[in-house]
Amino acid sequence: MDVDWEDLGWERLAEGVGRRRLPVWDATTALVAGDDAALLFDTGATLREGAEIRAQAQKLLGGGRRVTHIALSHPHFDHVLGTAAFAGAEVFGAVGVDTLLARERDDLRADAIRHGVAAAEAVEAVDVLVLPHHLVTGEWTLDLGGQQVLLANVGPGHTGHDLVLLVPGEPEVVFCGDLVEESGDPQAGPDAIPSRWPAALDRLLDLGGEDALYVPGHGAAVDAAFVRAQRDELARRFGVS
Repeated sequence: MDVDWEDLGWERLAEGVGRRRLPVWDATTALVAGDDAALLFDTGATLREGAEIRAQAQKLLGGGRRVTHIALSHPHFDHVLGTAAFAGAEVFGAVGVDTLLARERDDLRADAIRHGVAAAEAVEAVDVLVLPHHLVTGEWTLDLGGQQVLLANVGPGHTGHDLVLLVPGEPEVVFCGDLVEESGDPQAGPDAIPSRWPAALDRLLDLGGEDALYVPGHGAAVDAAFVRAQRDELARRFGVS
């Protein structure tokens, strides 16, 4: 890394691993740098935001390197609409998310506008929306060169297509998407599957273990105890065990 994470408003979490809390919706975007490749987890709410993330990632990576892989945590506007800013990147998502994004472009655009994205920006981003090239049904290991990462389809829960990212190391870091939220209560929209959400968090905890650092889709990083408490509150809220 040629530039300190903090100099660009990012938070360093482990060697070669960091994230930024994006403005407005406090959504997480994260970068994992290996020796040969670099993965970005979620891409922001607009093409403009995606381009800003791309420029910062290139500064962080240095040496003319760029983001080569993208993983999308779930199909909500504030996590996917910046993807087209990363030309040539291989895009991963949970199985079925490609079909959903292709089918529900109008809903995605309307949701972005309803939450405050300028209409022109929402139209532009949805028009060039990049669908995942690789679909994860269970787990998928990627070798970035000196750093392996694991993509895991642990949902459904927050949506029908929830993908998380595990980065081994000291500490182990788990990027949770919106299965976990810290800066507000977990949001259960019309595409949530509440009856399955606690079980998704059980799988997340099994994946990361007690000592991992868990990074929510929105908010500050938390520990396993926070995730477990949120799991229990969701179970109580939705009347499931």
